[in-house]
Amino acid sequence: METVEKPRVLIVDDERANITLLAEALKEDFEILAARSGSQAIERARSSPQPDIILLDIMMPGMDGYEVCRALKADDCTRHIAVVFVTSMSEMEDETRGLELGAVDYLTKPIRPTIVKARVRNHLELKLAKEKLEKQNSILESMFGRYLSTEVMNSLLDDPSTLELGGEKRKVTIMLSDLRGFTALSERLNPEQVVQLLNTYFEIMVDVILQYQGTINEIIGDSLLVIFGAPKEMPDRAKRAIACAIEMQNAMAKVNEQNRGQSLPDLEMGIGLNETEVIVGNIGSSKRSKYAVVGSGVNMTSRIESYTVGGQILISESVHQEAADILRVDAQWDVLPKGAEKPLRVYDVGGIAGGYNLALASKEQLLITLARQIPVRYTVLEGKDVGVKEQEGSFVRLSKNCAEMMLDYPLGILANLKMNLENVSEKLSARDFYGKVTQHISVNGSAQLVRFTSLPPEVDAFFEAHLQHAKGENWRTR
Repeated sequence: METVEKPRVLIVDDERANITLLAEALKEDFEILAARSGSQAIERARSSPQPDIILLDIMMPGMDGYEVCRALKADDCTRHIAVVFVTSMSEMEDETRGLELGAVDYLTKPIRPTIVKARVRNHLELKLAKEKLEKQNSILESMFGRYLSTEVMNSLLDDPSTLELGGEKRKVTIMLSDLRGFTALSERLNPEQVVQLLNTYFEIMVDVILQYQGTINEIIGDSLLVIFGAPKEMPDRAKRAIACAIEMQNAMAKVNEQNRGQSLPDLEMGIGLNETEVIVGNIGSSKRSKYAVVGSGVNMTSRIESYTVGGQILISESVHQEAADILRVDAQWDVLPKGAEKPLRVYDVGGIAGGYNLALASKEQLLITLARQIPVRYTVLEGKDVGVKEQEGSFVRLSKNCAEMMLDYPLGILANLKMNLENVSEKLSARDFYGKVTQHISVNGSAQLVRFTSLPPEVDAFFEAHLQHAKGENWRTR
């Protein structure tokens, strides 16, 4: 039969009779330890196994009980042990002094065994309940700490009612980040490499988000849905979200540095931000629920993000209104997302001042004039030009991630294109690649800047060969 370990009580008194009296009252339910002086009490409290509670006399030769209690509470090894003074000193100031030193109770002599036994049992139960609560909080912290900042997590622990089922309307700033071309990229890698890429990416991004007290609501594939302003109110949520987005974009350099060290490809990310009123709260059943954000504003954030290219941050008019006085806006466009009744203005953010003083790291790449134009055919997938049949065009200048494209049919800014190479092998011609119109270079729209959003390795290698050839030609003609 398994023996249940009894709680340990250390009785400290210079009078042997008092120790005997207390020991007789407690020995049935507790393991009794004893000390006849303050120095012995401290030594025994530090020894293993430690007592769970100490019954401490005050009037002792050498170190008195007050000094012993002060020493125990100043020591990391013993400060957790509950101390109860048992003394003939009955003045109110004596009791106050003892409690101020960290004791949990103060009992006066003559000793009444039944009272002492009840008090000891009560304090040990409270101690066990406190330890259980601390353990539960530690588990909650390890769970929620992956998704919430320390401040948000503490507010939830301080007010558990916020975890009950139900919701409320709240103004929040929503952020959605997404890796550009990751689906196509993941199809070319083995599962271990895909997981490695994502883990490196999320590890760095989550640290930045928690630094700005964002709440990570969802991790969906390679996307992050983050809320600023719930469950904890955040008056400066829009500005904080923009600063966070800039830090995240700049942190991609660290992500890619680690990827290259593991012979993995570089990644690019787009971020969309929207300030909107939504329903936030715990949705589900009593057995399984999740903290969620619900409303059309979430979908609108997704649409805004879909217009981004790698390294870009687009914000809605509502976010711009909250932070316009300290923003650096590099461009703005009117777009008509699916489900919208009227055009939506989006702003291309390049930096934020106002104490944040952050700017996107420059990623400008010089366009190289090609020795020979690259003919392509393209189809518009998204934008005001959807429905236009497959057209022809050609690249006349090129960099690692964008091209100047000549075409007969001018396209709208942010139009998404599916493209294929022409006058190449059948296999290479069949490889789709994708881009987005980001700028009109010529007044009549015949020359447009296209930012690549997804390039298969074969197409990337084809472009690289043309770039190297063009650089060689440019060097020879100097």
